[in-house]
Amino acid sequence: MKDKRMTVEQAVAEVTDGMTIGIGGWGSRRKPMAFVRALVRKGVKDLTVVSYGGPDIGLLCATGQLRKAVYGFVSLDSIPLEPHFRKARQNGTLEAVELDEGMFLLGLRAAAQRLPFLPTRAGLGSDVLKINPHLRTVKSPYDDGEELVAVPALNVDVAFIHMNRADAAGNGQALGRDPYFDNLFCMAATKAFMSCEKVVSTEELVRGGPLQSLLINRMMVTGVVEAPGGAHFTECPPDYGRDEKFQREYAATAKDEEAWKAFRAKYLDVSEAEYQKAVAS
Repeated sequence: MKDKRMTVEQAVAEVTDGMTIGIGGWGSRRKPMAFVRALVRKGVKDLTVVSYGGPDIGLLCATGQLRKAVYGFVSLDSIPLEPHFRKARQNGTLEAVELDEGMFLLGLRAAAQRLPFLPTRAGLGSDVLKINPHLRTVKSPYDDGEELVAVPALNVDVAFIHMNRADAAGNGQALGRDPYFDNLFCMAATKAFMSCEKVVSTEELVRGGPLQSLLINRMMVTGVVEAPGGAHFTECPPDYGRDEKFQREYAATAKDEEAWKAFRAKYLDVSEAEYQKAVAS
């Protein structure tokens, strides 16, 4: 099997201005933050992010790199609404496509299955259709003739995810209780990159948990990055929980421009190794 190991920088080099990127995880849980920090260092702009959003969307809003966000929510979990995202929405600096969580999932599934859309009843009779005039309805071709919402495929150019364990070939394992939908992000993308807490042998990967924990298979993945702490400050159980103190420090910078500049200088405009050293001290 091909060895797909690479660095964070090599993976992020695939992202150029104006691309649509998919980011796995959920809220402030198992987000591929090492990749997000690398995107900040790279300085790519005019990005569209497709995500069950958390600090990934918030950070890229704060740095001015995000043009458009497609999401089911944007939350830090213990802080219900991501503060930098809130600021961008209130200031009108972000184009937003806000979908029902189930509609968002159908959009990912449609992209993963290479379909133009999938139908759903979700959204009918709600303001989802009012605030998203691009959404269309379709009529069932069968005798029921029911009108349904046609959720368009959420195709992405590059996807980033973070797993607990992976092998060099690109098989990935989620050891927490919830696998989220990282496999769909990979399948919806032209290229997908997976970071992990530890790269292990394929044999160890199989022994390391139930088969259903092997969410990612090598056919979905372009590259693998070993990145201990790569989901920090979000949680990545059972390896570590959310760094609530750090998250509060980050969230507070949305109300203080000088605090944001200091935060960025200390934690973002530095290498990943320097970031990990700073948060460990």
